Amino acid sequence: MPAWAEGDPLEVAPRLLGAVLTHGGVSVRLTEVEAYAGPQDPGSHAFRGRTARNAVMFGRPGRLYVYFVYGMHHCANLVTGPDGDPGAVLLRAGEVVVGTDLARERRPGSTDRDLARGPARLCRVLGIDLTDNGIVPELAAGKPPAQISTGPRVGLRHAADRPWRFWVSGDPTVSTYRPAAPRRPAGR
Repeated sequence: MPAWAEGDPLEVAPRLLGAVLTHGGVSVRLTEVEAYAGPQDPGSHAFRGRTARNAVMFGRPGRLYVYFVYGMHHCANLVTGPDGDPGAVLLRAGEVVVGTDLARERRPGSTDRDLARGPARLCRVLGIDLTDNGIVPELAAGKPPAQISTGPRVGLRHAADRPWRFWVSGDPTVSTYRPAAPRRPAGR
């Protein structure tokens, strides 16, 4: 893992913008990411400690932490920080720069702008699933963006006000911001 991808997730997240992630015959230029600060962050999967699901987050930096959400989607994070300190950066969106035809096969009916627009779509076009949990991804530095924006993370109920989402300003592949939906009482 290159040195520029190591460290505190709040430092690493904006540095990942413009980097190119290659997996499964497709390369994506990252345009949107979110930082998660482990035990100090109620929005992090590591907030309540180590589990079988999040164990990769507690290991060496530079590996992918892949999880399954809503019973149908995979999402991927780049583990950051020193070994044992479970920080991570969620890979939220990007632009397909190599393997566009294969990406279109994996996401039929999508516009090129929407191929990797959102964390589940990004994983789908790259062919990332739970079998990739813990791998060291092929990640290359790219051209740093001219301008970076920051704001609240998407869909969180806890620590939703923290501006730990970073994106390439004005990039059309950045996902739409959505706050968490309120929970409905059981039985309704």
